[in-house]
Order: sequence, then C-alpha cells, then structure tokens
Amino acid sequence: MNQVDYLRISLIDRCNFRCQYCMPEEAELNYILRQDLLTHEEIITLLETVFIPLGFRKFRLTGGEPLLRPGVVELVKDIASLSATEDLSMTTNGYLLASLAEDLYKAGLKRINISLDSLNSETFNSIIGRPKSNLWQHTWLGIKTAYEVGFDPLKLNVVVIPGVNEKEIEPLAELSINRNWHIRFIEFMPIGNGDLFNDKAWIPSEEIRETIRQKWGLIESNIKGNGPADIFQIPGAKGTLGFISQMSECFCDRCNRMRLSADGLLRPCLLNETGQIDLKTLLRNNVKTTEIKDKVAQILAIKPEINYKERDSGNNTGNYGRTMSQIGG
Repeated sequence: MNQVDYLRISLIDRCNFRCQYCMPEEAELNYILRQDLLTHEEIITLLETVFIPLGFRKFRLTGGEPLLRPGVVELVKDIASLSATEDLSMTTNGYLLASLAEDLYKAGLKRINISLDSLNSETFNSIIGRPKSNLWQHTWLGIKTAYEVGFDPLKLNVVVIPGVNEKEIEPLAELSINRNWHIRFIEFMPIGNGDLFNDKAWIPSEEIRETIRQKWGLIESNIKGNGPADIFQIPGAKGTLGFISQMSECFCDRCNRMRLSADGLLRPCLLNETGQIDLKTLLRNNVKTTEIKDKVAQILAIKPEINYKERDSGNNTGNYGRTMSQIGG
C-alpha cells in the first residue's frame, strides 16, 4: 500500500458546466450554502495542524469548478507558501482560466489539469449540458493561455463515453505529439449518473490504447505522475498519454489519496463513503485540532481495509450518495 500523502480539496460544489458524467440533468443538486463551505482559514488550519503533521505533502484543488470560488488566487498563494507543500495542482474546466492563469501561476500553482472531452464544439457543448453555447472556445483559450504562462506540462482530462466521443480518441491523442501536453483518458464511472452509465457503459483503457497503438504505435513512458494513471507515449511525441482505469484495472492497492469535500467531509475512498468524517463540524464545535488529527489518523489506518473491500467486492456501482461534483473530483 502506498503512503497516503495526497489530499484532493474541493473548494466549491457549484459549476458553470453541467457535464453528463458529473452533474446529469436528472440529478437533484442541493448546493452547499456559502456559510457551510469550509472557509479559507479553516482549510489552512486543517492543512497546518492535521494533514501536514500526518505526512500529506501533495494537494489538488477541485470542485465543482474551483475557479468559481471567491479568493481562489489568495488561497493558492497561502497553500503554496506552506513549507511542507511539495506539489500544488488544480483540476478545472478551463472556462475562466484565460483571465486567471497568470495570477494562479504567480501565486504558486505549477500544475493544472483541464477537462477537454471533445475537440468538436457541438459534441463538447452537448457533453457539458450547454448545447447552444460557445463554451468550447472559452475552454480552448484557457488551455492555450495556461500553456503560454508556464504550466508545463499541461494535462488534459478526457472522459471517454461510448457513442459520444470515442471517435475522437485519435485526434485527442494527437495533441500530445507536437506539444508537451499530457492527455489522460479516463474510464467512464457510474457516480451520480446511473441512467447515463447504464445506457452507455464504458470503454476499457486497453481498447483505447489499442486504437492509438494501431495508428502510431505506443510505448511505456518513463515519466510517472502522482496519481493512478498508467503513462505511455506515442513514439517521438513531446507529451504523454495517461490512462486511468478505475473500472477495468483496479488500482486500489496504489491509492495514495483522500478527498475533502467543500463542506468539510473527509472520505478515504472515491467509491465508498465508509469511514468519512465531518471535519468542519469538529472545527466549528471547537474540538482541539490534536483530537481531529487523531481521528484522521484512525481513518488513515483503516484506509487499506476500505480500499481492498471495495476492490474485492467487484461492486463497480460503489457506495455513495453524492454526485462527482458534490464529492470533489
């Protein structure tokens, strides 16, 4: 079991997109009230007094859409300035990135993942639930701006949905050939989107790799990331191709992360709510941070058991009551 040193911090559950796989139309979304979000100060307190003392060194800011969070640049600066922070990254849909990329980079954010499920504007707009918009152009501008200001390598996340965007595997993979861009293909997961998942199912990573292999060839890369992606390259390409295979190639034994929701719920497993604890309520009830740290340490101790139980059950539908946007990607 890997050392658990990576915390994904959701800043907000709201989003300006409504992606089919994250916030499906049929899902009833009860957004967190602003006063119920973890505050800037509470996030920093938890990092300084709970997570860093327990060995956490890598932090990723997620949502919803994290760039909708008021004061996000200042929060990035404060987390980046913590002496124990070894890696600070963010996952975003890119819509607001063109105007914020330079400020985020200067504040200390050095790595960024941007969702890009299609290069076709109509398909893209359909996936994000905004069929009559020009959001693709905003996202593409955000991607280019982020790369220009210094985010290198740049990572693009692609959720592959059968019958929707699997025809674009090759053109999306091709983005890695002439740019130091890392394209990450993610197997479609049934979190909060049961109807869509049951209708579309998912494509195993090996099928995606084979599509690319037949076009250009494919070799394993010596570049390794902080997460569960298996990394490959098209021969001679500047960038890489990552494959996150949570459905077909379970990586529970390599999991090094925990997730903190925007309202302060800490969960040890994306697919399992077992063991989650409400850190916000503990803080606001003036529970000593040493006691909170002990509670988190107890969860860390049983995380391998939770992971293996999920893996061995063969239960790909998971055990959760929230959509992906409410969990925090």
